[in-house]
Amino acid sequence: MRLFAAVLPPDDVVRELAARVAGLRKLPGADGLRWTGRPGWHFTLAFYGEVAEDLVPDLSARLERAAHRGEPFELALRGGGQFGHGRALWTGAAGDVTALRLLADRAEAAARKAGLDMGEHRRYKAHLTVARSRDAVDVRPYVENLADFASRTWTVDELVLVRSNLPRSGRPGEQPRYEPVGRWALGGAG
Repeated sequence: MRLFAAVLPPDDVVRELAARVAGLRKLPGADGLRWTGRPGWHFTLAFYGEVAEDLVPDLSARLERAAHRGEPFELALRGGGQFGHGRALWTGAAGDVTALRLLADRAEAAARKAGLDMGEHRRYKAHLTVARSRDAVDVRPYVENLADFASRTWTVDELVLVRSNLPRSGRPGEQPRYEPVGRWALGGAG
């Protein structure tokens, strides 16, 4: 199964982002981007790819320990940016980004200890992808529009293991389906 560890923003924060993205989608050239849907808005901490089912229990146990080692922290969606010359448009994070980065490092370490090949370690960049493109696109107007975006602050209190079910119909614009398969409270609370 295709898995990743994530932090999921609460519904009201997702609604705030949805309102801003609705405006972005009205800008010239917006139809040239593939916009991610609300169910796909999350902060990926570590992407695991295809994971054999027999490794999931060990990975889950290690993620639970990783979650218990960190305390809840404050986070908000803030601003915007791009990767790959417009191949990904995103909103960023504000608040305790250091705690988010540490949680990402722990989620990656949990996978390595469970026997998953994580490749080369990369420094974590907190972002929530709102649109993608196969080609280089000038997304400066979108980034500028997101510059003043700020959601309310919320308390991140759990680490989530998510299964990504890729589209199979072949219909243009079909989005992956995301299914939480494990949730662990930060700090062991709850």
